Amino acid sequence: MTPFSILDLSPITEGSTAAESFRNTLDIAQHGEKWGYKRYWMAEHHGMPGIASAATSVLIGHVAAGTSSIRVGAGGIMLPNHSPLVIAEQFGTLESLHPGRIDLGLGRAPGSDQTTARALRRNLASDANEFPRDVLELMDYLSDDPRQPVQAVPGRGLNVPIWILGSSLFGAQLAAALGLPYAFASHFAPQQMMQAIQLYRSTFKPSVHLDKPYVMLGFNVFAADTDDEARLLATSWQQSFVNLRSGRPSRLPPPVPNYIEQLGPAAQDLLDHVLSCSAIGAPDTVAGQLKAFIDKTGADELMITSNMFDHTARLRSYEITANIASANHV
Repeated sequence: MTPFSILDLSPITEGSTAAESFRNTLDIAQHGEKWGYKRYWMAEHHGMPGIASAATSVLIGHVAAGTSSIRVGAGGIMLPNHSPLVIAEQFGTLESLHPGRIDLGLGRAPGSDQTTARALRRNLASDANEFPRDVLELMDYLSDDPRQPVQAVPGRGLNVPIWILGSSLFGAQLAAALGLPYAFASHFAPQQMMQAIQLYRSTFKPSVHLDKPYVMLGFNVFAADTDDEARLLATSWQQSFVNLRSGRPSRLPPPVPNYIEQLGPAAQDLLDHVLSCSAIGAPDTVAGQLKAFIDKTGADELMITSNMFDHTARLRSYEITANIASANHV
């Protein structure tokens, strides 16, 4: 059975607040743990009115403290925004508080626009092209015998599992070269998914961290009791995605009937492309779409995201997906 995990951006819906988003995040994590999901990851984004997971390490600690067995981590930390030492200390702290349950996924995008990135770093001297060096520095801080004179306390010797995230071939090459697990952001950037998977698997070098390639793929699921209900619920995320790509980032809006049909050809093409890594429908419909995706990609694990306006409907979507997995339908 392919393991399923959850990716949560702590969406802020229209008329709501970050505080409510955090309550919903913990509720989903607690239900996900009960339903058998393997991991619960949160992602670093900044300056987004509809995403509350900016202080990702803090939120990971909140979720880990409110659960007991599910792995909790970052999918991911945008390393160019931070010094490797700070991230080593933060995740060393999390691992010390919740031993054996913390994951650290690393990305090289800013998780924001350039203006926000400048506000984060004060300048842009920390070049994203230095990402491989920063990853190695961070891994060294967390190792048993660091080579650097500065020590990460806590951090040293904790060997928090590190993943490389990506939406292009760069991350695939780096993960393969370092012998690390690889997570591809196919849930919003599927363009190079199959090429990246092939490159990662064909060039993978076994390491002390991993003896064979391990690929996790992002996948959108909008599941409900009927196909029509699921299609309606999916329109909240579709509106949010179109708004973001149109330069109008927004809070997650309520569903709109026949939303796609109201769009122009360019926006429809945009959604058709990104929805290629999505399942929308009733349980049997979603089960078939999940199976087809896993058969196509050979994914070792799926990272499921389900951004819906209504919290109860979102919980139901994750429950349906977990039931599909436990019934060995995928």
